[in-house]
Amino acid sequence: MNENPRLTYQISITKEELAALPAAHFHGEISLIEKPEEVSAAVARLRECDVVGFDTETRPSFKKGQTNIVSLLQLSTRDICYLIRLNHIGLTDELKQLLEDPDVLKVGLSIHDDFHNLNKIASIEPRGFVDLQNYVKKFNISDNSLTKIYGIVFGKRISKGQRLTNWEASQLTESQQAYAALDAMACIDIYDKVSSGQFDPLQSPYLREIAEDRPAESQGAGETPEKNSDK
Repeated sequence: MNENPRLTYQISITKEELAALPAAHFHGEISLIEKPEEVSAAVARLRECDVVGFDTETRPSFKKGQTNIVSLLQLSTRDICYLIRLNHIGLTDELKQLLEDPDVLKVGLSIHDDFHNLNKIASIEPRGFVDLQNYVKKFNISDNSLTKIYGIVFGKRISKGQRLTNWEASQLTESQQAYAALDAMACIDIYDKVSSGQFDPLQSPYLREIAEDRPAESQGAGETPEKNSDK
């Protein structure tokens, strides 16, 4: 059986290319939620939006075998990010209902890991979520991290310098708040750009041509290569 190499492509950014990009900054509004009575107004505003950005932060553990529960839940619109301190108020019924509502579109990245940790606080079944790790594969983006995907789509670098800070501190610093808010809003930004057709994979400076060996008869004449599944 003769095999012919089939040329295709993927989009991927190297660590060196990412490091050379200008830094991204958060320019929206931040609302810190530290009391249960502040949740209702935040949830009401989030429910008015057509898409909600989602992320969580957990205090890092530097001891083998020790884990911490989620400290911060970030839920963002295109204009404002709510930083909800779960270590202060817990996962309230209103928040749980929002995360389980299939009619509220929510966008995050690697959400399986987030909900594995959120379930240590309360039993929850996420619905209405788009996971960007899967979604961007339809556009031949092979990278999985938020920083790399954002760098590919926007040509800017999200700093991860605050990731390993103490998210259970009595007060979150301005740098922590900006970092957490940017991660959640970046999910909306990526989703908006790729879903609207503004991102053209073939014009990406990070397009890598690769050769894939495939039997010649497995692809009919004139057949176009199958796009990556979003699952």
